[in-house]
Amino acid sequence: MKLNLKRPLAFFDLETTGTNIGIDRIVEISVIKLHPDGSEEVRTWRINPGMPIPLESSLVHGIYDEHIKDEPFFKEVASLIAEFIDTSDLAGYNSNKFDIPMLMEEFLKADVLFDLDNRHFVDVQNIFHQMEQRTLKAAYQFYCDKQIINAHSAEADTRATMEVLLAQIAKYENIEWEDKKGVRTIPVVNDIEALHKFTNLNRPVDFAGRMVYNEKGQETFNFGKHKGKAVEDVLKMEPSYYSWMMQGDFPLYTKRKLEEIYNRWNAKKTAERQPKPAPQKQPEPVIAEVTKERPDKRDFHKPQVPQNNNHPRPENKPYKKNNDEPASPVNDDMLKMLAEKFKKGL
Repeated sequence: MKLNLKRPLAFFDLETTGTNIGIDRIVEISVIKLHPDGSEEVRTWRINPGMPIPLESSLVHGIYDEHIKDEPFFKEVASLIAEFIDTSDLAGYNSNKFDIPMLMEEFLKADVLFDLDNRHFVDVQNIFHQMEQRTLKAAYQFYCDKQIINAHSAEADTRATMEVLLAQIAKYENIEWEDKKGVRTIPVVNDIEALHKFTNLNRPVDFAGRMVYNEKGQETFNFGKHKGKAVEDVLKMEPSYYSWMMQGDFPLYTKRKLEEIYNRWNAKKTAERQPKPAPQKQPEPVIAEVTKERPDKRDFHKPQVPQNNNHPRPENKPYKKNNDEPASPVNDDMLKMLAEKFKKGL
C-alpha cells in the first residue's frame, strides 16, 4: 500500500541515555523520509551524548560508551538533521510523548530553530493502543506477521513502525471506533491529517504532556496539585508556580510553551490596568441676569442699585445719596476753583 502524502512524512526513532526528557540525551537517531511519489531516503546518526550511558539503557539498545566516544555531539549534526527533516510531517512510535519532545529538547540546547507549527504528527503507538493495546514487537507481529530483526536498533524499529502504519491503514479500513462520548467514526484512513487528529486526542500543549488543551481550548495543567486547572487561572491564583516550573527540572519546550502563555496572560493583565480616559468636563451653566420675565432672580456679580419707582434716576446720571436738600446750582466761584485746580495738575 502507498500512503497518500501531500508532503514528505519523516518516520524517526531515537535511542537515548534514558527516558528523562529534561536530562537524558540522544545516542542514535534514524529517519526514513517518505516522499509523496513513494520514494524514500534513510539517514542514521550515532551521537556522543556528552555523558555516560547507564548500563540499563545500553542493555536495551546495545549502544555502549565505547561505541560513541568518537562520534559528534548533537550540536555538530543538529543543522543536518533539521535540514533533512525540513518541512516533513513527523511519525513515530510513542513519538508524541517521547521522541518529538526529546528531539525538540536537543534542538533547543543546540540553538537550532526547528518549528513544529503547521506540521502533522502521527503516533503509530496511539493508533495501536487505542485499537489493540500492544507493544511495538507485538504490533509488528500482529499487523505484519513478522518478527523484528535487530530489535531496539534505531533503523530496525523505525522500519517496523513504518510497516505497522501501512498495515494498520489496510486493516482498519471502514472500521468504526467509538470514543468516550459514544461518538462513532472511522478514524484510521489513508490521510495524514486524519491520522494526526486521531493520534493526538489528548491535545498536548507541549508534547511532554505537562499541559493539555481542555474542551474549551484552554491550556490546563496535566500533572501535580493543579491538574485540570487552567494555566492562566493558576498564574493568577499562585504566580510563584510559574517561577517554580521555569527553574525546575522540566523540558525546555515545556518551559517555552509556559512562557508563551505567561507573556500572553501578563500582557492581558497590563492592558486591563491601563487608566481609562477621563470624561470630558461639562461647561458650567451660565447664571441668567435679572430680566422682566424672571424678576425673582438676581445677578449677584453686579452692584445692586436701590430702586425708586416714584423718581427713577435718569440714565447716565451720577448716583446721588438720599438727601432731603436739593443739589446746589453751579456758580462762577465754583468754576474758578475748578480752573485753579486743573492749572496745578498740569
